[in-house]
Amino acid sequence: MHILAHLHTVNRHRALVCRYCMKLGLVWQGLTHDLSKYSPTEFWRSAKYYLGYRSPNDNERMTTGVSLSWLHHKGRNRHHFEYWIDYRLDKDGKIFMGGCKMPKKYVAEMFCDRIAACRVYQGDRYTDASAYDYIQHSKGSIWFHEETYALIERWLLLLKEEGEERAFARIREELKDPDY
Repeated sequence: MHILAHLHTVNRHRALVCRYCMKLGLVWQGLTHDLSKYSPTEFWRSAKYYLGYRSPNDNERMTTGVSLSWLHHKGRNRHHFEYWIDYRLDKDGKIFMGGCKMPKKYVAEMFCDRIAACRVYQGDRYTDASAYDYIQHSKGSIWFHEETYALIERWLLLLKEEGEERAFARIREELKDPDY
């Protein structure tokens, strides 16, 4: 088990997300981000499957076929689009599984989370394009709500093209308008 290394990774990730959330004015979300990672269900499994260069959830999933840590985590943290997957109705009333529209403040926390995860796992290879490239790699294979995906994609593209300082300033302004 890699208890101390995993603890260091979680702490570093949370500190980055907290700093980014503070830049966006999301104080409470920054302070409470990913606290479930310290729960026994998540912490011990993640320490067991820790690799250091990618999520232990991926390693647990590849090893056992399912990540119990992830199932616990996504059900408690609203900044993950998977939290928002539910039965939906199409325009004809037909039921399907899909992503529900996320409140903008959770999309903003997801933006911060994605940047922090890329920084932690990529280390010196991280660029402002990393989080955008990650989401592009999984495009079409995940159940995002269309508007939520468009928003996170736009924000990550803004980061890629204009850099962190300008992206955070513009997103902070957008968060003042609750509608999207």
